[in-house]
Amino acid sequence: ESLLAGKHVLSQKPFALDLDVAEELIELAIAQNVNLAVNQNGRWAPHLAYMNQAVREGLIGQVTSVDFSLQWDQTWIAGNEAFESIHHLVLFDFGIHWFDIANQFMGSREAKSVFAAVCSHDEQEIRPPAVASVIIDYGNAQVRMSFNAHCRLGEEDMTTIVGTAGTLRSRGPKLTEQTVQLFTSSGQSEPDLKGDWFENGFQGTMGELLCAIEENRPPANDASTVTRSLELCFAALESADTGQPVKPGTARKCKET
Repeated sequence: ESLLAGKHVLSQKPFALDLDVAEELIELAIAQNVNLAVNQNGRWAPHLAYMNQAVREGLIGQVTSVDFSLQWDQTWIAGNEAFESIHHLVLFDFGIHWFDIANQFMGSREAKSVFAAVCSHDEQEIRPPAVASVIIDYGNAQVRMSFNAHCRLGEEDMTTIVGTAGTLRSRGPKLTEQTVQLFTSSGQSEPDLKGDWFENGFQGTMGELLCAIEENRPPANDASTVTRSLELCFAALESADTGQPVKPGTARKCKET
């Protein structure tokens, strides 16, 4: 309705539960000459934004692998039916951020397949599977994700990007406390990052849309830039259900609500 009324829109993530609907909304926004952006706020988290820019500028050459390793405490959702009713909570509600940033890191390269697996353990306090892993195959590169949402002690969040000319690594006890290291043939450096995900991330998505409106251009978080992220996410969900690798784009709908 907002698009039909000629209004610019900032959609919450995940953008859509159906790729066909996502494409229709994008086409509608174009026809109405308005911007349709998505709140993929992880793109503006200081550590991920720095790493993404470093990759785009070729500081580490061609990316050959990306590893996301996250162990965090998600047990605060216990008893919250809105969250606990999402079977693939880790891969869907939380994981969409990582599918999106993986898509950013890999640029225009097309993923060939996605394989995912999840499990629960006897002592976990939440209903959805708390442990999940994903391998995205690009033929000449891989993105690997390892999640544990039931880490009560010693939480850690680490991202490592290895390229043909260097390595980027971020590490910290949580999303909002990260340090980044850059390793190249010239030596090692550590940027002085300012801000954190939950402030700068949301400022980034909203601010980018406002700037795009003022400058009469598509925003960097235009909905068209997240459809491939949805393809990766939906493929992972289907793979976790079937136990088989899935080609991105073939799983058109998401069963999660």
